Parts: sequence; C-alpha cells; structure tokens
Amino acid sequence: MAKVKVANDGNIDFVQAESLPTNIKKLRQSPEIEGFYRFVFENDLRVEAYDIIDKLLNERKLKAKELKAAAKKSKKQ
Repeated sequence: MAKVKVANDGNIDFVQAESLPTNIKKLRQSPEIEGFYRFVFENDLRVEAYDIIDKLLNERKLKAKELKAAAKKSKKQ
C-alpha cells in the first residue's frame, strides 16, 4: 500500500472514488477513508483525530436534537 502524500503546503493527496459507498462496510473500505486512517496512523494523530470526530458527532447530535425540537414545536402550533 502506498503512503499518503502530504504536499509542502499541507494538502493531503487522497485517491477519490467516483461515487459514495452504499453501506458502512464499503465506506470504511473506500480509498478516502483508508487514506485518512493511514494518514492518522502514520503521523501518530490518533488522539487528535478522535477529538475532532467526537466534536463533529456532538455537533451533529445537538443539531439533530434542535431540529427535532423545532419540528415538535411547529407541530404543536
């Protein structure tokens, strides 16, 4: 397997698939995700990657909760 290429300007070179995978197993095996995992592992960024993903998940959960509350409120009116 080839290593992830990082340019001098900090850009990461990943191979991009033409379509999104249809299930979670295929998503995990997609070139973009494999490249991301490899980049995180090779650069010892596991803690930082976890913190970023955790923050994104919490933001999405909060947004979904707000949307649900707004839908419930509009349903009452």
